[in-house]
Amino acid sequence: MSSFLNITSSSLIFFLTGVPGLEVAHAWISIPFCCLYITAFSGNGIILFVIITESSLHEPMYYFLSMLSTTDLGLCVSTLVTMLGIFWFNARQISFHACVAQTFFIQLFTVMESSVLLAIAFDRFVAICNPLRYATILTDSRIVKVRFAILIRGTVILLPLALLLKCLPFCRSHVLHHSYCFHPDTIQLSCSDNKINSVLGLTALIVTAGVDSIFILLSYILIIKTALSIASAEEWHKVFSTCISHTGAFAIFYIPLISLCFVHRFGKRAPPYAHTLMANAYLLIPPAMNPIIYSVKTKQIRRAIKKIIFPKESVL
Repeated sequence: MSSFLNITSSSLIFFLTGVPGLEVAHAWISIPFCCLYITAFSGNGIILFVIITESSLHEPMYYFLSMLSTTDLGLCVSTLVTMLGIFWFNARQISFHACVAQTFFIQLFTVMESSVLLAIAFDRFVAICNPLRYATILTDSRIVKVRFAILIRGTVILLPLALLLKCLPFCRSHVLHHSYCFHPDTIQLSCSDNKINSVLGLTALIVTAGVDSIFILLSYILIIKTALSIASAEEWHKVFSTCISHTGAFAIFYIPLISLCFVHRFGKRAPPYAHTLMANAYLLIPPAMNPIIYSVKTKQIRRAIKKIIFPKESVL
Protein backbone atom coordinates (compact mmCIF):
# COMPACT_ATOMS: atom_id res chain seq x y z
CA MET A 1 0.00 0.00 0.00
CA SER A 2 2.86 2.37 0.77
CA SER A 3 4.23 1.82 -2.73
CA PHE A 4 0.84 2.88 -4.14
CA LEU A 5 0.96 6.04 -2.05
CA ASN A 6 4.44 6.81 -3.37
CA ILE A 7 3.31 6.22 -6.94
CA THR A 8 0.39 8.63 -6.61
CA SER A 9 2.63 11.35 -5.17
CA SER A 10 4.25 14.18 -7.08
CA SER A 11 6.81 11.71 -8.48
CA LEU A 12 4.19 10.09 -10.72
CA ILE A 13 4.53 11.09 -14.38
CA PHE A 14 2.00 10.58 -17.18
CA PHE A 15 2.88 10.56 -20.87
CA LEU A 16 0.55 12.34 -23.29
CA THR A 17 0.00 11.27 -26.89
CA GLY A 18 -0.16 13.31 -30.08
CA VAL A 19 -1.60 11.72 -33.23
CA PRO A 20 -0.74 7.99 -33.14
CA GLY A 21 1.24 6.85 -36.17
CA LEU A 22 1.87 10.39 -37.40
CA GLU A 23 4.51 11.53 -34.91
CA VAL A 24 6.94 12.54 -37.67
CA ALA A 25 4.32 14.94 -39.08
CA HIS A 26 3.49 16.64 -35.78
CA ALA A 27 5.01 19.95 -36.90
CA TRP A 28 2.68 20.05 -39.91
CA ILE A 29 -0.30 18.79 -37.94
CA SER A 30 0.24 21.65 -35.47
CA ILE A 31 -0.58 24.23 -38.18
CA PRO A 32 -4.38 23.71 -38.20
CA PHE A 33 -4.38 23.51 -34.40
CA CYS A 34 -2.48 26.80 -34.20
CA CYS A 35 -5.00 28.36 -36.58
CA LEU A 36 -7.86 27.18 -34.36
CA TYR A 37 -6.15 28.57 -31.24
CA ILE A 38 -5.45 31.92 -32.92
CA THR A 39 -9.04 32.12 -34.15
CA ALA A 40 -10.40 31.23 -30.71
CA PHE A 41 -8.22 33.68 -28.77
CA SER A 42 -8.62 36.59 -31.20
CA GLY A 43 -12.33 36.00 -31.86
CA ASN A 44 -13.37 35.62 -28.23
CA GLY A 45 -11.06 38.45 -27.20
CA ILE A 46 -12.74 40.78 -29.71
CA ILE A 47 -16.22 39.68 -28.58
CA LEU A 48 -15.34 40.42 -24.94
CA PHE A 49 -13.75 43.76 -25.85
CA VAL A 50 -16.71 45.06 -27.86
CA ILE A 51 -19.22 43.96 -25.19
CA ILE A 52 -17.23 45.68 -22.43
CA THR A 53 -16.55 48.90 -24.35
CA GLU A 54 -19.81 49.31 -26.31
CA SER A 55 -22.55 50.60 -24.01
CA SER A 56 -25.30 49.57 -26.45
CA LEU A 57 -24.33 45.93 -25.82
CA HIS A 58 -24.82 46.14 -22.06
CA GLU A 59 -27.88 43.91 -22.20
CA PRO A 60 -28.61 40.43 -20.78
CA MET A 61 -28.09 38.59 -24.07
CA TYR A 62 -24.62 40.09 -24.55
CA TYR A 63 -23.70 39.52 -20.90
CA PHE A 64 -24.39 35.83 -21.44
CA LEU A 65 -22.42 35.95 -24.68
CA SER A 66 -19.45 37.41 -22.77
CA MET A 67 -19.71 34.46 -20.35
CA LEU A 68 -19.61 32.09 -23.32
CA SER A 69 -16.46 33.77 -24.66
CA THR A 70 -14.85 33.58 -21.21
CA THR A 71 -15.48 29.84 -20.91
CA ASP A 72 -14.20 29.31 -24.47
CA LEU A 73 -10.98 31.11 -23.57
CA GLY A 74 -10.74 28.98 -20.43
CA LEU A 75 -11.00 25.78 -22.48
CA CYS A 76 -8.25 26.97 -24.82
CA VAL A 77 -5.91 27.98 -21.99
CA SER A 78 -6.48 24.60 -20.28
CA THR A 79 -5.05 22.65 -23.23
CA LEU A 80 -2.73 25.11 -25.01
CA VAL A 81 0.55 24.22 -23.26
CA THR A 82 0.28 20.44 -23.43
CA MET A 83 -1.15 20.23 -26.94
CA LEU A 84 1.33 22.56 -28.64
CA GLY A 85 4.12 21.24 -26.41
CA ILE A 86 3.63 17.79 -27.92
CA PHE A 87 3.40 18.97 -31.53
CA TRP A 88 6.31 21.42 -31.34
CA PHE A 89 8.75 19.97 -28.80
CA ASN A 90 7.55 16.38 -28.24
CA ALA A 91 7.06 17.38 -24.57
CA ARG A 92 4.90 14.44 -23.54
CA GLN A 93 5.50 14.33 -19.78
CA ILE A 94 3.04 15.79 -17.30
CA SER A 95 3.09 15.37 -13.53
CA PHE A 96 0.22 13.66 -11.75
CA HIS A 97 -0.94 16.80 -9.91
CA ALA A 98 -0.78 18.90 -13.09
CA CYS A 99 -2.78 16.19 -14.87
CA VAL A 100 -5.48 16.22 -12.16
CA ALA A 101 -5.63 20.02 -12.30
CA GLN A 102 -5.94 20.00 -16.10
CA THR A 103 -8.67 17.36 -15.93
CA PHE A 104 -10.61 19.45 -13.41
CA PHE A 105 -10.41 22.71 -15.38
CA ILE A 106 -11.29 21.08 -18.70
CA GLN A 107 -14.38 19.54 -17.12
CA LEU A 108 -15.19 22.75 -15.23
CA PHE A 109 -15.15 24.95 -18.34
CA THR A 110 -17.10 22.29 -20.26
CA VAL A 111 -19.85 22.26 -17.61
CA MET A 112 -19.80 26.07 -17.45
CA GLU A 113 -20.18 26.34 -21.23
CA SER A 114 -23.14 23.98 -21.12
CA SER A 115 -24.69 26.09 -18.34
CA VAL A 116 -24.10 29.32 -20.28
CA LEU A 117 -25.78 27.85 -23.37
CA LEU A 118 -28.77 27.00 -21.17
CA ALA A 119 -28.81 30.59 -19.84
CA ILE A 120 -28.71 31.93 -23.43
CA ALA A 121 -31.60 29.65 -24.40
CA PHE A 122 -33.61 30.90 -21.39
CA ASP A 123 -32.79 34.50 -22.34
CA ARG A 124 -34.13 33.95 -25.87
CA PHE A 125 -37.19 32.13 -24.50
CA VAL A 126 -38.11 35.07 -22.25
CA ALA A 127 -37.34 37.65 -24.96
CA ILE A 128 -39.56 35.95 -27.55
CA CYS A 129 -42.26 34.22 -25.51
CA ASN A 130 -42.69 36.81 -22.75
CA PRO A 131 -41.15 40.08 -24.02
CA LEU A 132 -43.16 42.39 -21.72
CA ARG A 133 -41.54 40.86 -18.63
CA TYR A 134 -38.04 40.55 -20.11
CA ALA A 135 -36.56 43.57 -18.28
CA THR A 136 -38.07 42.57 -14.94
CA ILE A 137 -37.02 38.90 -15.15
CA LEU A 138 -33.45 39.33 -16.39
CA THR A 139 -32.22 42.13 -14.17
CA ASP A 140 -28.52 42.92 -13.68
CA SER A 141 -28.55 41.49 -10.15
CA ARG A 142 -30.04 38.20 -11.35
CA ILE A 143 -27.47 37.92 -14.13
CA VAL A 144 -24.69 38.31 -11.55
CA LYS A 145 -26.33 35.55 -9.48
CA VAL A 146 -26.50 33.34 -12.57
CA ARG A 147 -22.76 33.85 -13.11
CA PHE A 148 -21.96 32.74 -9.57
CA ALA A 149 -24.44 29.86 -9.78
CA ILE A 150 -22.78 28.57 -12.97
CA LEU A 151 -19.33 28.64 -11.34
CA ILE A 152 -20.49 27.11 -8.05
CA ARG A 153 -22.50 24.40 -9.82
CA GLY A 154 -19.51 23.22 -11.84
CA THR A 155 -17.12 23.36 -8.87
CA VAL A 156 -19.42 21.45 -6.49
CA ILE A 157 -20.11 18.69 -9.03
CA LEU A 158 -16.56 18.25 -10.34
CA LEU A 159 -14.38 18.79 -7.26
CA PRO A 160 -15.26 15.35 -5.80
CA LEU A 161 -14.19 13.76 -9.12
CA ALA A 162 -10.79 15.45 -8.89
CA LEU A 163 -10.35 14.41 -5.24
CA LEU A 164 -11.28 10.79 -6.01
CA LEU A 165 -8.88 10.80 -8.96
CA LYS A 166 -6.04 11.87 -6.62
CA CYS A 167 -6.79 8.86 -4.41
CA LEU A 168 -6.44 6.27 -7.18
CA PRO A 169 -3.27 4.14 -7.28
CA PHE A 170 -1.52 3.84 -10.66
CA CYS A 171 0.74 0.86 -11.28
CA ARG A 172 0.26 0.03 -14.97
CA SER A 173 1.11 1.99 -18.09
CA HIS A 174 1.11 5.75 -17.61
CA VAL A 175 0.54 6.54 -21.29
CA LEU A 176 -2.60 8.59 -21.97
CA HIS A 177 -4.32 8.56 -25.35
CA HIS A 178 -4.78 12.32 -25.83
CA SER A 179 -2.66 15.44 -25.90
CA TYR A 180 -4.24 16.52 -22.61
CA CYS A 181 -5.52 14.80 -19.47
CA PHE A 182 -9.10 13.60 -19.96
CA HIS A 183 -10.94 12.06 -16.99
CA PRO A 184 -12.27 8.85 -18.65
CA ASP A 185 -8.82 8.28 -20.17
CA THR A 186 -6.94 8.86 -16.91
CA ILE A 187 -9.01 6.55 -14.68
CA GLN A 188 -8.47 3.66 -17.11
CA LEU A 189 -4.79 3.61 -16.07
CA SER A 190 -5.59 2.89 -12.43
CA CYS A 191 -4.66 -0.55 -11.10
CA SER A 192 -7.61 -0.54 -8.69
CA ASP A 193 -11.34 -0.75 -9.32
CA ASN A 194 -12.29 2.51 -11.04
CA LYS A 195 -16.00 1.73 -11.29
CA ILE A 196 -16.98 4.42 -8.76
CA ASN A 197 -14.97 7.07 -10.61
CA SER A 198 -16.44 5.99 -13.93
CA VAL A 199 -20.03 6.01 -12.63
CA LEU A 200 -19.58 9.38 -10.93
CA GLY A 201 -18.01 10.84 -14.08
CA LEU A 202 -20.91 9.63 -16.21
CA THR A 203 -23.41 10.88 -13.60
CA ALA A 204 -21.76 14.32 -13.58
CA LEU A 205 -22.04 14.46 -17.37
CA ILE A 206 -25.72 13.46 -17.31
CA VAL A 207 -26.77 15.91 -14.56
CA THR A 208 -24.95 18.79 -16.26
CA ALA A 209 -24.69 18.59 -20.05
CA GLY A 210 -27.45 15.98 -20.31
CA VAL A 211 -30.01 17.91 -18.28
CA ASP A 212 -28.94 21.23 -19.85
CA SER A 213 -29.39 19.89 -23.38
CA ILE A 214 -32.94 18.72 -22.59
CA PHE A 215 -33.95 22.13 -21.24
CA ILE A 216 -32.25 23.89 -24.17
CA LEU A 217 -34.19 21.76 -26.66
CA LEU A 218 -37.41 22.40 -24.73
CA SER A 219 -36.75 26.16 -24.81
CA TYR A 220 -36.26 26.17 -28.56
CA ILE A 221 -39.36 24.03 -29.13
CA LEU A 222 -41.41 26.62 -27.23
CA ILE A 223 -39.67 29.43 -29.15
CA ILE A 224 -40.50 27.79 -32.49
CA LYS A 225 -44.11 27.27 -31.35
CA THR A 226 -44.35 30.98 -30.48
CA ALA A 227 -42.67 32.00 -33.72
CA LEU A 228 -45.13 29.99 -35.81
CA SER A 229 -48.01 31.88 -34.21
CA ILE A 230 -46.58 35.23 -35.27
CA ALA A 231 -48.56 36.61 -38.19
CA SER A 232 -45.93 39.04 -39.50
CA ALA A 233 -43.34 37.46 -41.81
CA GLU A 234 -40.87 40.18 -40.86
CA GLU A 235 -41.22 39.42 -37.15
CA TRP A 236 -40.93 35.68 -37.82
CA HIS A 237 -37.72 36.26 -39.77
CA LYS A 238 -36.34 38.38 -36.94
CA VAL A 239 -37.03 35.62 -34.40
CA PHE A 240 -35.47 33.01 -36.68
CA SER A 241 -32.30 35.04 -37.34
CA THR A 242 -31.92 35.77 -33.62
CA CYS A 243 -32.08 32.10 -32.63
CA ILE A 244 -30.06 30.59 -35.49
CA SER A 245 -26.74 31.69 -33.97
CA HIS A 246 -27.66 30.16 -30.60
CA THR A 247 -28.73 26.86 -32.15
CA GLY A 248 -25.44 26.81 -34.10
CA ALA A 249 -23.45 27.28 -30.88
CA PHE A 250 -25.56 24.56 -29.24
CA ALA A 251 -24.86 22.12 -32.09
CA ILE A 252 -21.10 22.66 -32.34
CA PHE A 253 -20.73 22.17 -28.58
CA TYR A 254 -22.95 19.15 -27.94
CA ILE A 255 -22.30 17.11 -31.10
CA PRO A 256 -18.51 16.76 -30.55
CA LEU A 257 -19.06 16.21 -26.80
CA ILE A 258 -21.61 13.42 -27.32
CA SER A 259 -19.51 11.89 -30.11
CA LEU A 260 -16.41 11.82 -27.89
CA CYS A 261 -18.35 10.13 -25.07
CA PHE A 262 -19.64 7.46 -27.45
CA VAL A 263 -16.18 6.87 -28.94
CA HIS A 264 -14.66 6.49 -25.46
CA ARG A 265 -17.31 4.13 -24.12
CA PHE A 266 -18.35 2.14 -27.19
CA GLY A 267 -15.64 2.71 -29.80
CA LYS A 268 -12.94 0.42 -28.46
CA ARG A 269 -12.32 -0.91 -31.97
CA ALA A 270 -12.12 2.52 -33.54
CA PRO A 271 -8.67 3.51 -34.87
CA PRO A 272 -6.54 5.53 -32.40
CA TYR A 273 -6.61 8.67 -34.55
CA ALA A 274 -10.44 8.72 -34.30
CA HIS A 275 -10.18 9.23 -30.54
CA THR A 276 -7.56 11.94 -31.05
CA LEU A 277 -9.55 13.84 -33.67
CA MET A 278 -12.78 13.72 -31.66
CA ALA A 279 -10.99 14.80 -28.47
CA ASN A 280 -9.38 17.80 -30.16
CA ALA A 281 -12.57 18.74 -32.03
CA TYR A 282 -14.51 18.67 -28.75
CA LEU A 283 -12.21 21.28 -27.19
CA LEU A 284 -11.12 23.47 -30.11
CA ILE A 285 -13.99 23.74 -32.60
CA PRO A 286 -16.57 25.41 -30.29
CA PRO A 287 -14.18 28.15 -29.04
CA ALA A 288 -13.05 28.86 -32.60
CA MET A 289 -16.50 28.78 -34.21
CA ASN A 290 -18.62 30.60 -31.61
CA PRO A 291 -17.13 34.09 -32.28
CA ILE A 292 -17.54 33.56 -36.03
CA ILE A 293 -21.17 32.48 -35.66
CA TYR A 294 -22.11 35.41 -33.43
CA SER A 295 -20.15 37.93 -35.52
CA VAL A 296 -21.85 36.82 -38.73
CA LYS A 297 -25.40 36.32 -37.43
CA THR A 298 -25.69 39.10 -34.80
CA LYS A 299 -26.08 42.54 -36.36
CA GLN A 300 -25.27 44.43 -33.14
CA ILE A 301 -21.99 42.54 -32.65
CA ARG A 302 -21.07 43.04 -36.29
CA ARG A 303 -21.81 46.76 -36.07
CA ALA A 304 -19.77 47.16 -32.86
CA ILE A 305 -16.76 45.36 -34.36
CA LYS A 306 -16.95 47.51 -37.48
CA LYS A 307 -17.16 50.64 -35.32
CA ILE A 308 -13.92 49.68 -33.55
CA ILE A 309 -12.05 48.66 -36.71
CA PHE A 310 -13.29 51.57 -38.85
CA PRO A 311 -14.05 54.41 -36.38
CA LYS A 312 -14.05 57.11 -39.07
CA GLU A 313 -16.73 55.33 -41.14
CA SER A 314 -18.96 54.93 -38.07
CA VAL A 315 -18.76 58.69 -37.42
CA LEU A 316 -19.75 59.43 -40.98
